[in-house]
Amino acid sequence: MFQGATDTAVALGLEPVGVVESWSEQPMYHYLRPYFQQVKYLGLETQPDLETIALLKPDLIIGERGRHQLIAPLLSRIAPTVIAEKLFDFKSLLKVIGEAAGRQSEAEQLLSCWQLRVADFRKKMATRAGLDWPQEVSVIRFRGPSARIYYSGFARSVLDELGFTRPASQRNPGWGINLTSQESIPAMDADAIFFFMVDSNPSVMETYRKWTQHPLWQQLKAAQTNQIFRVNAVTWNLGGGYIAANKLLDELYAHYSLKPQEPEESTKGCCQC
Repeated sequence: MFQGATDTAVALGLEPVGVVESWSEQPMYHYLRPYFQQVKYLGLETQPDLETIALLKPDLIIGERGRHQLIAPLLSRIAPTVIAEKLFDFKSLLKVIGEAAGRQSEAEQLLSCWQLRVADFRKKMATRAGLDWPQEVSVIRFRGPSARIYYSGFARSVLDELGFTRPASQRNPGWGINLTSQESIPAMDADAIFFFMVDSNPSVMETYRKWTQHPLWQQLKAAQTNQIFRVNAVTWNLGGGYIAANKLLDELYAHYSLKPQEPEESTKGCCQC
């Protein structure tokens, strides 16, 4: 019933009979398509088609509190329903779905593999020549007439676990801040900036052009040291599951020219969904 659940189910070796449509790359994110032979689409996360869900006669329904708490009683009349507490907590979600679907051992193996990758990345970043570590980074999204700085969320949680830190001005509670004025550009500054956007939207592209050509953008420390990087919006923001987290980590290994550790025989393949 939400993107992170689709991702996580696939990571656990399940093939859902029905999924909600993706926010971009409709109707399903490209990175997930190879795992599906056929599937029924259930509408958007915020407006799922309950009639179609009932017709599928599922054994299990996975929803999320912020999206589906109000319709949970209806869903539970169709099939056993699990409501995840947080939209982008991919590790918690892995445990929840693993337990609900009888895939606890698979979930534990995936989590162990993730911890090995995290430890490997942190060790290699700490010894990387010419880089002050931990590195302060900002996560930015260009939207319509504005830009967002994320203080929390999927990408931010992964970056925090990998050892990156936030600038002092971004160590606040809440999801982040929406910037509507270019005069706020200095709030984005960090050692490095990772940004994403949907480039098929003309309004977004116009915002990106105006903001990145502004003198305040050119004065950012990250701009002056060529440490501003565009990243994949699906991987960094929309996927929200175990596979997306590993793809985000793959991007960081490549970005910092680090060689990932070869998985041990007991965990081989579990991190490369």
